[in-house]
Amino acid sequence: MERKVRVRFAPSPTGPLHIGGVRTALYNYLFARQHGGDMILRIEDTDSQRFVPGAEDYINESLAWLGIGIDEGVREGGEYGPYKQSERRDIYREHVKMLLDAGKAYIAFDTPAELEQARAATPNFQYDASTRGGMRNSLSLPADEVKRLIDGGEKYVVRFKIEPGRDVVVNDLIRGKVTINSSILDDKVLYKSADDLPTYHLANIVDDHLMKVSHVIRGEEWLPSAPLHVLLYEAFGWADTMPDFVHLPLLLKPDGKGKLSKRDGDRLGFPVFPLEWHDPKSGEISSGYRERGYLPQAVVNFLALLGWNPGDDTEIMDMQQLIEKFSLDHCSRSGARFDFEKGKWFNHKYLQELSDAELAQMFKPVLEANGVDPNAFDDEYIARAVGLVKGRINFVSDLWEQSRFFFVEPTSYDEKAVRKRWSEDMPRIMGELIEVLKGLDDFSSAAAEPVVLAWIADKGYHLGNVMNAFRLTVVGECKGPHMFDITELLGCDETVRRINNGIDRIKA
Repeated sequence: MERKVRVRFAPSPTGPLHIGGVRTALYNYLFARQHGGDMILRIEDTDSQRFVPGAEDYINESLAWLGIGIDEGVREGGEYGPYKQSERRDIYREHVKMLLDAGKAYIAFDTPAELEQARAATPNFQYDASTRGGMRNSLSLPADEVKRLIDGGEKYVVRFKIEPGRDVVVNDLIRGKVTINSSILDDKVLYKSADDLPTYHLANIVDDHLMKVSHVIRGEEWLPSAPLHVLLYEAFGWADTMPDFVHLPLLLKPDGKGKLSKRDGDRLGFPVFPLEWHDPKSGEISSGYRERGYLPQAVVNFLALLGWNPGDDTEIMDMQQLIEKFSLDHCSRSGARFDFEKGKWFNHKYLQELSDAELAQMFKPVLEANGVDPNAFDDEYIARAVGLVKGRINFVSDLWEQSRFFFVEPTSYDEKAVRKRWSEDMPRIMGELIEVLKGLDDFSSAAAEPVVLAWIADKGYHLGNVMNAFRLTVVGECKGPHMFDITELLGCDETVRRINNGIDRIKA
């Protein structure tokens, strides 16, 4: 009988959630949903020294913003909790004892100074079968000495006892069969008495087994840990329930070599975190995709295609379409270069899918931030203004630069355009244009344009100079949407007023 698909995303609350971690969470979610499975959010907070207040809430808020739903977790609860590792100490102690009793692990008392001395004395020192006999541990010390040290409160760790000379096979659903000889593995620390907490390796395996995780989908950086995890499953007698491993390709820098880092984002001006992060220790503020104006569905679509493809040329896919199309067979083995300009393109595409009314509501805070009271304009006016310029934007904030003239009359005029388009005759010509516009019975774009163009032709005026001077007085510069669409929305009175003001202010 095929087991139910159960995946987990298991971040550590040591800071903000990196965009690479978001992609890992997304792939887990897509895989689980496609197979009718469960998505677990497990907080791996066993590293008490690196815990950062607020990081767990940040993780939850980030996933919620992106629409990555959680079935079981600290907030959601579930049959296999607790879902925070610091609350599972009793479970880990029990499993540490199981390994010790079976002779699969041992207690080591080596101090940091003793370990440093060993590293200095032996090039490429590794705590393993060849060196453990010369160290202070329960394999090299008499049993009564081990008991005396423990009873005396001596700090110790529990190490996994790895037997050398064995080929360990990891079956990866993306990379195929990966074989590592156990001789290159060291006896990893599984538990530390100092804080009564396990290390990642033990907690990860115990939790995955007890939570019935069927597939471990994680970043490529964890691939070196996979052989150890295989050996731990076998040591516990759980080989038959071992999950399938999936190691995702790295997210690479936009340029150069190496994996994507926060420094790359700072250097090139793009976020590497889903939400803005306020570091509680340093006070540093790091930008986030949400605060930069990205739509969550655009971020999801963008990330999904970094290391996976749907098998065809489709690029725009909402969450449901991604769930339907997602397949590990189409995940890449090689790293995916982080093209942040492509991310902007996705945001542009998703903004175009919004109605003008939706965009208008999103634009109102931007108007306020620029000193414009949105209540001074009715919703239809704002929506129509947005509709005329939205094809030019990547972010809602771009709407201000593209549409400000609909809300604020220009008081300065582009000097280059003035030099090129504003001759000594232009005030007279603009005065004539005012009379033409005031004589229109229908001020719509479709009705006004042919009348004005016919007037220019009849007078023998230069079309480009007149129309650009017209635009200059109304907009302040020679850019923007179709001129008669602008004047239709502004209305005759406002258009005429701006032309008159331009005549007074602009000097040839």
